[in-house]
Amino acid sequence: MRGAIGIGGLLAALIFSGCMKEEIPVPRQPRGDAVECVVHVGVDYANQLWFDLGTQSVVSQNSKMDWDLAFECAPDGWQVRLNHSRLMRAHRTGQAEITQATDTTGYGNTWKIDLPNGRPDSMALGDWRSGHPIFVLDMGFNVIGLPMGLRKVQIMSVSASQFEFRSAAMNGSDVQTFTVQKDPARAYVHFSFTTGGTITIAPPLGMYDMVFTQYTEQFYAPDPYLSYIVTGTVNGYSGARVAQVNGNFNSVTLDDTLTNPFSRDEDIIGYDWKDYSFDTGTYEVYSNQIYIVQDREGYFFKLHFIDYYNEQGQRGSPKFEVVPL
Repeated sequence: MRGAIGIGGLLAALIFSGCMKEEIPVPRQPRGDAVECVVHVGVDYANQLWFDLGTQSVVSQNSKMDWDLAFECAPDGWQVRLNHSRLMRAHRTGQAEITQATDTTGYGNTWKIDLPNGRPDSMALGDWRSGHPIFVLDMGFNVIGLPMGLRKVQIMSVSASQFEFRSAAMNGSDVQTFTVQKDPARAYVHFSFTTGGTITIAPPLGMYDMVFTQYTEQFYAPDPYLSYIVTGTVNGYSGARVAQVNGNFNSVTLDDTLTNPFSRDEDIIGYDWKDYSFDTGTYEVYSNQIYIVQDREGYFFKLHFIDYYNEQGQRGSPKFEVVPL
């Protein structure tokens, strides 16, 4: 299975860790030569880079260690997501009070991750508004692969302007209540337990289209299923739509948007534009995998990856070409 191997270091991750066919008429942009772009996720995959196709530039960058939870900012938004770049996961306890002591005995495979497609029905915390359950959070792994421990959370309420939630130690002590203000300019606002408050991570909507990052993928073979940290590209809830075309990059035109289905799934570009060879110990990039991206403003771009190494031969520096259509 090609996709299950090319995951930004599968062995290390084991240790550390609806398509839509819908067309929107838009102005045709002047076509030009391909722009070659490089983003540096890093040899240790620690960086998250927010990329804008219109300017072919990284507009924001942060460490994956900077945040823990993400809260949806739309006035009717209620979704709460885990930091999937660290293999965070959650278990619903069934306890009535957050002050009760909790241990993880018997949890087994009952842990849930945020599935990478980003759909509301694929979140580890689910629709917490029904019953306000208490969850144990596995905080995942740091950059060097050390576990970050456990804590309990309970989302208490959400309104058009804010969330309120509680956190506690596993023995039920140190109960704290936090308020997270929504930001109408962003899809999600991010929270850090380290700072005890919100932290600016995502740029405002309309300023970016893609995020280069690690994220958690779930594979269903072998049985039981296993979750891995992979390295690739997600939409970052930018509103982008993506179609995949296989073939010659130079041959892809705006007409291809009429015959190839688009998806808003977060991981439609994903990680499997590359593959790891255990024979050579290097990554191979599939340049014939072409992606057509329609940004939030409605403009189309095509891109494909051409390398995964920097000039020093170090991994973690995806290189790709972008052409407006």
